Amino acid sequence: MSISSPKTERPGAQESRPVAAGAGEGPSPTARTIWIDLLLYPTHSLPTAVAPVLVAVGLAVHDRVLAPLPALVGFLGSWLIHVAGVFTDNHELLRRHPGLPEHPELTQAVGDGTLKLSTLRAAIAACLGLSLLTAPYLYRTGGAPVLVLGVIGIAASLSYNGGPWAYVRRGLADPVFFLMFGVVAVVGTYYIQVAALRGAASPWLLLRSLPLPVFLAGLPAGALVTSVMLFDDIRDREFDAAKGWRTGAVRHGAGWNRAEIGLLATFAYLAPFLLWLGLGFGPSVLLPLVSLPWAWRTVRAVYTLRQRTDLIPMTPRMARLALVHSALLAVGLALSP
Repeated sequence: MSISSPKTERPGAQESRPVAAGAGEGPSPTARTIWIDLLLYPTHSLPTAVAPVLVAVGLAVHDRVLAPLPALVGFLGSWLIHVAGVFTDNHELLRRHPGLPEHPELTQAVGDGTLKLSTLRAAIAACLGLSLLTAPYLYRTGGAPVLVLGVIGIAASLSYNGGPWAYVRRGLADPVFFLMFGVVAVVGTYYIQVAALRGAASPWLLLRSLPLPVFLAGLPAGALVTSVMLFDDIRDREFDAAKGWRTGAVRHGAGWNRAEIGLLATFAYLAPFLLWLGLGFGPSVLLPLVSLPWAWRTVRAVYTLRQRTDLIPMTPRMARLALVHSALLAVGLALSP
């Protein structure tokens, strides 16, 4: 029910320059720096994974179907799939493009043996194996739809930049991210709670009976999480072109992504009005508007910043905005009569 986080530039990353394998400059990064700061990057990947889950929990409170344990187990399973996708993205970057100086610290770590691709593959397998430990409980609770959503999540997460169907190389990451974070993650989290409280004797019928807001309320989260990736695409467009990725910034220029970010952010802040006026929720769903000044500063930055080093901090900032917007929307949904 999740998807890998977009490619990221890690805090403290060196200014891009060629780094030959085995010829890194300075001391090699520590194991913690490699695995947490450079590979997992929790200040970016965790907020994007949590955002749609919060929306689903807020809806569940509103509909009186809150079931914390199934929601938590479902999130843990999807989070592990999410991490496997992040590791897969980095593995493929290091394997396919070892001479590209996109992430010089990781290139150095591979060159001097501090990080081995075989170890990274083992970490991917471990994350997927641990995620499968949640499957029996979730299957007993929600039946076959849970397994199908899990398979969709694994396929989307691992195929971002892995395997022959890597959709980022085909320029399809934008709609995939929007749907996975805006629809699939919310529906999956809400469904498992309903199934836990009401039973799932006919699981597919139960899934089809979910109310329309479950399929729509997460779209603002999907829009803002997709914007996180679009910030990355602007920053890394030269590297992406060298890798053969057909992102919007590569095909149409950075202006394309800037316009897309502006449209997605505008949608995210108009959507609460649609929930209020169109779907019958109370005015409390307008709570995300509290974060509008933050959103204005963040989106404005993508139109004014041009240097790659200046754009690096914008990825986690956009991820935090997605988290805050989703948390405020979740509270608004929960408080709505």
